[in-house]
Amino acid sequence: MGSNDSIWRCTFMLSLCFSGRKAGRSSTVSPIFSWYQQRAEVWMMVQEQHDFYKVNSLTNLDEASPVEGTIVWDAPRSLWNGAMLLGAIVLGPLTSSWSALAVFLITAAITLCAGHSVGFHRRLIHRSFECPKWLERTLVWFGTAVGMGGPLWTIRVHDSRDWAQRQVDCHPFLAHRKDFWLDGLLYLHGRLVLKRPPGFDPGPGIGDDPFYQFLDRTWMLHQIPIALVLYWLGGWPFVVWGVFVRVAACTTMHWGISYFAHTQGEQDWTVDGAVVQAHNVPLMAIPTMGESWHNNHHAFPGSARHGLYPGQIDLGWEFVRLLRALGLAWNVQVPAELPPRPGISPVRARSLSVCAPGQAEISRVQL
Repeated sequence: MGSNDSIWRCTFMLSLCFSGRKAGRSSTVSPIFSWYQQRAEVWMMVQEQHDFYKVNSLTNLDEASPVEGTIVWDAPRSLWNGAMLLGAIVLGPLTSSWSALAVFLITAAITLCAGHSVGFHRRLIHRSFECPKWLERTLVWFGTAVGMGGPLWTIRVHDSRDWAQRQVDCHPFLAHRKDFWLDGLLYLHGRLVLKRPPGFDPGPGIGDDPFYQFLDRTWMLHQIPIALVLYWLGGWPFVVWGVFVRVAACTTMHWGISYFAHTQGEQDWTVDGAVVQAHNVPLMAIPTMGESWHNNHHAFPGSARHGLYPGQIDLGWEFVRLLRALGLAWNVQVPAELPPRPGISPVRARSLSVCAPGQAEISRVQL
């Protein structure tokens, strides 16, 4: 049990004691404990419903199979990705300037870090930290603004891939077994229809959230307000580089890091029995906001920190740390505070240095 878990369990019990005071007894501390009780109750609910090592949104896994399926053309995303790439290639050189490049870098950094890495991945998918609902929705909007898809679609695609890669076998599409360029073509323009797919239930507060449902239906349209603001600030060059070039670069990079992170690179851990093992890709740490430390993430998916070892830059983690310092994030999970995970094996001498006590005893050591 991690220290965060212990702290909030103790707080929960204390808050129950204080809330049990007789009516009429005034206390200056009771509002404080009432606030702590609310947070503690939320934390206990999350602990009961969310397994930090499990793929939580998928159902009927006993009947599902990740092996048999057909790749089909995903027309809406294919046309979207193609239009963004064509616009970037044709219009980018015609409108290039240092200020347009700055717009590209700033908008990409904000949407990738606050939105995709922290909002979509570390918060919505893995629940690796808690935050106010208004902040979660803001981060999720920035994730949608990246231009790859809405939140519910992203959770389903992510979790389906994670589940498949943990099995003893999976479809070649999910394992990136195709040649590099063909893999990219299929990833950006196709989708896999499994013969026996799992069910999908992202759970309360996500699947039933009207705002997230709205973002999922209208994810392409959210480039319009961004384009209007950019046009007002700098005309068409800002629109081209802040929308077309940014979306094309982010979607292409997302495929690229997925390809390399599942095919080659350094490792500290292996997941026992998994057909696809993850790898770290150090060169992509900064542009992916720390998401390229993918081997670490496969081992500890519930950790808000992906760059676990010395020298591993993780800008997404730094943003979560900032939110925590401002009081906007709490119950922030890291491997040392998560329960030891069965089914993973360390492969380097340093691997166990980031783990909770007891991890070595339940891991198959390959050192």
